[in-house]
Amino acid sequence: MLAVVGSRTTGVIAGFGQLGHFLADTARAVPDARTWGQQVATQMRRLGVDSLPIALFIAAFTGIVLALLASYVFTGAVPLYLVGTLVGKTIIMELGPVLTALALAGRVGANIAAELGTMRVTEQVDALETLAYNPYAYLVIPRVIAGTIMFPVIVTFAMATGLLMGWLAATTLLPVTDAEFQRGLMLYFVPFDVQFGLIKSASFGFVITTIGCFLGLTTRGGAEGVGAATTRTVVYSAALILVLDAYWAVTLLRTG
Repeated sequence: MLAVVGSRTTGVIAGFGQLGHFLADTARAVPDARTWGQQVATQMRRLGVDSLPIALFIAAFTGIVLALLASYVFTGAVPLYLVGTLVGKTIIMELGPVLTALALAGRVGANIAAELGTMRVTEQVDALETLAYNPYAYLVIPRVIAGTIMFPVIVTFAMATGLLMGWLAATTLLPVTDAEFQRGLMLYFVPFDVQFGLIKSASFGFVITTIGCFLGLTTRGGAEGVGAATTRTVVYSAALILVLDAYWAVTLLRTG
């Protein structure tokens, strides 16, 4: 038992050491803008634009379900115009950023880990170094920048879609008028709500892309290693998203 615990502890410490080296190497590659600058636009399209359909799909049904459940909870207790309040606050501040990030952890994070992991085990990363390319500038920085920039953009569209579908569900399936829904939506709305959601989504994008790049570039063991790195990326990203979500909630409480 002691041997197992010691081995696991040593592995965790070594993993943090690898992550520290990875972050340091990435930071040193930032001045090489000629290398990573050419790749950012491509990665923004791949990680951002191509991810819009799944984000909008999730947001649409989230808005519908929130409106229907809010009506079920509020009936006979509080005015139904508060359906708009619940849908607006929840979509903008919580479910829009978090559900979108969890979905993109599977699409974006897994894609990055699989791609870079395959490049590592097939020695393509070593070939880049042979050609005098910094692999951190060429592979890591463009993906991290693209994820950090595009996640708030995706979440903005997801918020709008969730609110629109929540409004449609409330006014067509529930005894709520357009004016009542809009009244509830604007009742406690403040512009900081949107800023808060976008800040969270930017941090989620940074974490997902960083974890995907780190686990991809440290892949070992051929196809099996690539599969393991992809799985770990999704699991670690999802866990860190929830941890960050709790951190931002505590920060909001303290600043509020």
